[in-house]
Amino acid sequence: MAKYMLIMRPSDETFAAMMSRPFEEILETVGRFNDELIRAGVLLAAEGLDPEVSVVVDYSSEPPLVTDGPYGETKELFGGYYLLDVASQEEAVEWAKRMPPFPGAKTEIRRVTEIDEFPQDNEWVVKERAWREQTGQL
Repeated sequence: MAKYMLIMRPSDETFAAMMSRPFEEILETVGRFNDELIRAGVLLAAEGLDPEVSVVVDYSSEPPLVTDGPYGETKELFGGYYLLDVASQEEAVEWAKRMPPFPGAKTEIRRVTEIDEFPQDNEWVVKERAWREQTGQL
């Protein structure tokens, strides 16, 4: 099994379509999909991202500059994510195809690297492994 992040990328069209539907209807549609993920035992996390409460950290200066914008175009924003534990990228893609469709939205799929993929003799990896074991993440 491997972890994959499904990053929801809504567009202006997506937001307009969502605003025209009753919120309860959206919750029910998304809730049914989430329930399928839970029943399949592949859902690790799912969260939305609030575009109204966010900042940008720009590393092009020293120290890094923190501002409340400018943000990328709407088409570049992330609206939320799912973190799945599935057998392959193909399985992650299959789950993404089953997500409730919203006009203009896209889903980006990325494999999540895990601590086992880093040099195990590195002191920082050793410290992080110990922390993960202590907090029940491993």
